[in-house]
Amino acid sequence: MKELNLQIDIRIYDEAELDAADRQLVAAACEATQRSYAPYSHFSVGAAARLADGTIVSGSNQENAAYPSGLCAERTTLFYANSRYPDQPIRTLAIAARNDRGEYLKAPIPPCGACRQVMLETESRHATPMRVLLYGTEGIYELQKVGDLLPLSFDATAME
Repeated sequence: MKELNLQIDIRIYDEAELDAADRQLVAAACEATQRSYAPYSHFSVGAAARLADGTIVSGSNQENAAYPSGLCAERTTLFYANSRYPDQPIRTLAIAARNDRGEYLKAPIPPCGACRQVMLETESRHATPMRVLLYGTEGIYELQKVGDLLPLSFDATAME
């Protein structure tokens, strides 16, 4: 028997420790939660992406009574960025969430599996690492690349 040990490095910052550009991106993700349509879960998620040229795009989760017809904030943001700016790699993606009381979560919210897969494909598409900032009021997680969220991931190289 052999073992495979995977290690993921996550830096945890207080908001004040982030540089101005990252604070701006986190604020855009937080603001995007205000545009969430979440009448069923009452869980509002926002995401904001900074493209290579500095452009920031954002999106929010959009629910539908006919589950699973809704879409997560991460995917609305990435699909918009990829359709509107197809030649611009995404440098950083920030994600924030509010609960049913309208409060931002204390601990960072991780993306669901489907969003992780789309994030990985977006990163692979541009062959550029995408930093991920997961916002929580008690700390912001920073991951240097999407693969850190999805070890042993499935991408195009798996089909070679």
